Amino acid sequence: MNGLKSGLKPVLWSGAALGLLLLLAVPGLNLPAMLLMMVPYAVLYATLPKASFVVHVLPVWLVAAFLLGPSFVLLLGLFFMVPGIFMGHMYRKAVPAAKVLRIVTIVILALLMMELLMLEIILDFSLLAAMKDTIGATFNDVMAQSGITGWDEDMSELLVATIVNMIPLTFIVLSFLYAVITHYIARRAVMGSGLEVPAFPEAREWKLPRVLVVYYLIAYMVELVMPRGSDSFLAIALMNLVPLLSYVFAIQAIGFFFFIAHQRGWSKAVPIVIAIPVLLIPPLSLIGVLDTAFPMIRKSFTKQ
Repeated sequence: MNGLKSGLKPVLWSGAALGLLLLLAVPGLNLPAMLLMMVPYAVLYATLPKASFVVHVLPVWLVAAFLLGPSFVLLLGLFFMVPGIFMGHMYRKAVPAAKVLRIVTIVILALLMMELLMLEIILDFSLLAAMKDTIGATFNDVMAQSGITGWDEDMSELLVATIVNMIPLTFIVLSFLYAVITHYIARRAVMGSGLEVPAFPEAREWKLPRVLVVYYLIAYMVELVMPRGSDSFLAIALMNLVPLLSYVFAIQAIGFFFFIAHQRGWSKAVPIVIAIPVLLIPPLSLIGVLDTAFPMIRKSFTKQ
């Protein structure tokens, strides 16, 4: 860690932060750059004193603001730096990996909502409305070109509304995946500096709180009695909550299969292959629900 403080590594990570920030303005390279944007901030904050962190980051922002404009840096730079700081701070405190991912995901979501609000207030631009118009226009073009009969405008509007109402779920999943990718890379970089960072538990050890089963059943039952096509807040919330919990239990199901593979001495390739249909076929998430609700199921597979 001391080598990182006094050596060339902080300068290299600062250069990486600047390079990634500049690449956000380059079509074709902006998406790969975006996936890595949080990593330099997390590594620098975890391995440097706070004053040194500011010294390394400030020139990055000044150069980027000069080349790309201050508004670009404020809108995108802050979005990636803030969760990076949260992640780096938790690395310093040796916070468990599961908590790191949970908190960073929430921070990313909160910042995303704030940026959407800023776009609407300052620039009078609604990203959600633009996405709705784009999805609607694209779908109408596809339907017109395909020549499908029996499909009216009301059905198109209902489908578009459903897709748009599922945007919160998409944001949650993307925020979580982004936190996972950043953690995977940043943790290894920080470990290379000599700082111990807790690893995520192995898949066979994954275990969700049993209370989630109760929440899932309640949400599922309420959704069953909810009128179809309702645009109430509760209906939209359930439309996102039920599939989100389904994905969570699907991940738990994957952990269950890794547990069985470990107990039976199977190759790790077996649960990896099984994970594909589990993630693609929603009803298979019921395996994760049963694994969470009934711990005795695992005991029946435990080696005696």
